[in-house]
Amino acid sequence: LAQDALWRSGGSGAPIAVRVMLRRPDAVTGFGEGRFVTDSVMIDIECAALGGLAPGDTFEISGVIFEVRGEPVRDALRRVWKAEAQET
Repeated sequence: LAQDALWRSGGSGAPIAVRVMLRRPDAVTGFGEGRFVTDSVMIDIECAALGGLAPGDTFEISGVIFEVRGEPVRDALRRVWKAEAQET
């Protein structure tokens, strides 16, 4: 299920080859009495593969570039970064 990707800190510089899990779950957002279902993109990567992950970093997967949006978080065991991303 993992895919090859190229990670760039801040979206520029020399790429680093990594393996990631790309997920595209539906996101449900509430606003007042309404609920909205939208597409989302989540990227999971082992913490050991990168020193850190930050907003603005990019992943190139199969020729498509995804930019990390918001602050990435680690799982409960602090082994996997989970980042929301947006296709650029």
